[in-house]
Amino acid sequence: MPTNSNLRRPPLDKAVAEVRLAVRQSLSGNVNEGETVLVALSGGPDSLALAAATAFEAVKQGISAGAVIVDHGLQERSADVASHAANQARALGLNPVIETRVQVADAGGPEAAARTARYEAFESALAGTGASALLLGHTLDDQAETVLLGLARGSGSGSLMGMAPVSGRYLRPLLGVRRESTHAACAAEGLEPWIDPHNTDQAFTRVRVREKVLPVLERELGPGIAEALARTAEQLREDTEAFDSMIDEFIEEICEPAEAGIAVSISALAANPAALRNRIIRMVALSEFGQSLSRMHTIAIAALVTDWRGQGPIDVPGISVRRNGGLLEFSARAPEVG
Repeated sequence: MPTNSNLRRPPLDKAVAEVRLAVRQSLSGNVNEGETVLVALSGGPDSLALAAATAFEAVKQGISAGAVIVDHGLQERSADVASHAANQARALGLNPVIETRVQVADAGGPEAAARTARYEAFESALAGTGASALLLGHTLDDQAETVLLGLARGSGSGSLMGMAPVSGRYLRPLLGVRRESTHAACAAEGLEPWIDPHNTDQAFTRVRVREKVLPVLERELGPGIAEALARTAEQLREDTEAFDSMIDEFIEEICEPAEAGIAVSISALAANPAALRNRIIRMVALSEFGQSLSRMHTIAIAALVTDWRGQGPIDVPGISVRRNGGLLEFSARAPEVG
């Protein structure tokens, strides 16, 4: 007769447990029982570990879980990679499993174009299945790389906040999980991930950050750089969300309709610190016209308030801004004909 020790289950692998816990917490806070979620599955270790954990946790929470596999058609045998990922998803019990091939445009660079095509496929999959959320496999390492790239480009707090754990219907459960854990989880569960050759191609800036810059920082400044960058993003996001909420209320008090746009009180802008003034200008441009202003454009518009010498109007992408009495008027610009 077998003893109790013989019947005892082997301990759950630490990496598998870590990934499952991250997925459990993400699902429980954002998805209701009876709903459907999709996992964006490339077949790589991050998304494969995520898919396995989602398949396990979804059943426990009464959630249906499927997968969407996007073939960008940018590499040899990409269709085979996509087909293999789809078979892995089915073996994990995910349903539905959606395979889609996209056409990647030439404009904007290959990375940006591929991302645009990918997210269009995600939106189509969400609409077609009625899924309430799509899970993405970005890890803490991806977050650290994003923050470091944003810092190097001087692109402001928006980039330094990195990626959000929740962005509309997109969930990123693994932003607190290191990449080494997703690799270890795949190994522990006997899953064979695809290794994307682009992830070691140093023609890509992100790969150079991953393989050269971060290791140098770890070596020269000590371990924990990736975690510190991720913490910075999280703290900045908390501050920014609170700040933006207060600004939303303030904007309603100082804005009024104007011909072909919106007008903001110059005295209210002038009475506030530069950080608040510039953020209001950026938020008006984004919320009313869908335009993200660069710092150079923001400062030029702010000069209409703080350094008025009769200049203007200021033309920036999609918007024209002019000073009219006590108001700063924003109006839509006609698209340029090239």
